[in-house]
Amino acid sequence: MSSTTRKVAVLAASFLLATSPAFALDESGPGCYDAEVLGAKLLTAVCWDCVFPILNSNAVIIGDKDRIPPGAADDKFLGACMCYDNLGVPKFGFRTSFWEPIRLVELERQSGCSSVLGGVRLPFNRLNQGQQQKLSTSDEVGNDGKTYRHYHYYTFPLMYMLDMWVPSRCNPGGYMDLDLLYFSEVDPTWNNDEIAFFTHPEAALIASPLGPIACVPDVFGANVGQPIQQLYWCAGSWGVIFPTSGNVLSREGTMKTTSLMAARAIYALHRRGLEWRSMGDDAMCGGKLAPYFPKTQYRFQVFHPVAETSDNHVVGEMVYTWGLGRTIPAVGEDPVYLIWRWLDCCNTGS
Repeated sequence: MSSTTRKVAVLAASFLLATSPAFALDESGPGCYDAEVLGAKLLTAVCWDCVFPILNSNAVIIGDKDRIPPGAADDKFLGACMCYDNLGVPKFGFRTSFWEPIRLVELERQSGCSSVLGGVRLPFNRLNQGQQQKLSTSDEVGNDGKTYRHYHYYTFPLMYMLDMWVPSRCNPGGYMDLDLLYFSEVDPTWNNDEIAFFTHPEAALIASPLGPIACVPDVFGANVGQPIQQLYWCAGSWGVIFPTSGNVLSREGTMKTTSLMAARAIYALHRRGLEWRSMGDDAMCGGKLAPYFPKTQYRFQVFHPVAETSDNHVVGEMVYTWGLGRTIPAVGEDPVYLIWRWLDCCNTGS
């Protein structure tokens, strides 16, 4: 074989390999649209005022102290703190606390669709993964009355990505850029309530008729910005966390059902050790594993289709206060939520 013929053969083989379904991402198509996360929305769709309040040594530098969540570090020792380095040497510092944009969650009707990554379709279905057998052909609600969507969970430490001031110690998880952390298409617990039960057996204690009734106080608490952490299985006016699957018995609108799905996803990731508790006195030197849902440390913000740029909201807050007019028919019905997390950190300067 001549040198020219060999080069042509190599180029042809490379082209076929690069364009095969196993190695290529499908381009965006009907029902899968770009959320423009890596475009102008990176700056314009973020509620920058939601970072506040910022506390240094328990002094509120700027912002409303009422936005400090229940369960945050208290004011003992006048904001002074101490942590140990890898050699066991103590280092003294001061408390630093604020809200940080940390994750993105997209809720998609089409398996493999990623609005965050520009509207591409990830090739999950080639192995019969993530089929949408629960969806009807006309809308997101199946014949059994259940709403079902897939979710993709991304790390999005925006303050690190933009090289803004954040102490190096104050990074539970250690993520520094946008990355796909989890996707539901390969998770059997997401489309099967029975399998999901075995990862959260305590759901049996809450499955009685009294379980949802016990959530009534949390509904009132969430709507005044104070979710009740002790009722960890409740998501305020959105519904009940259990089962932690993508099946939601509701026809009450896209924003409410997808918010409940996102809360369920975060709970499941905490149970699996993929998310950490970042607030409280014991978390000031590093994140702590929390097998339950520390919902008071989170706030949600609609990032796409119509961004919630002036405020965010607590878990379970009534949709009528933040969710009206947030979708666009046909081209904007798959929400992307920016997840904010309260961070308590002992800033030792290194």
